[in-house]
Amino acid sequence: MDMEAGMIGTTLGKYRIEKKLGQGGMGAVYLGYDTVLDRYVAIKILPEMAAQNKEMVQRFSIEAKAAAKLDHP
Repeated sequence: MDMEAGMIGTTLGKYRIEKKLGQGGMGAVYLGYDTVLDRYVAIKILPEMAAQNKEMVQRFSIEAKAAAKLDHP
């Protein structure tokens, strides 16, 4: 079993990984469930190689901050 398949059903903090939604240049996106706020969320996880690259981590952080500013129902 590869790492991505192993993510399904695991818990990261308060988030439970439900299923993989897609793959992009910055990592994989999963459907997650926030067990505290009782809602579904999108969770993006960097590949291990990218997580060791300071520039990639900085880009990932900028992208996350931009996504957090979105206001949607």
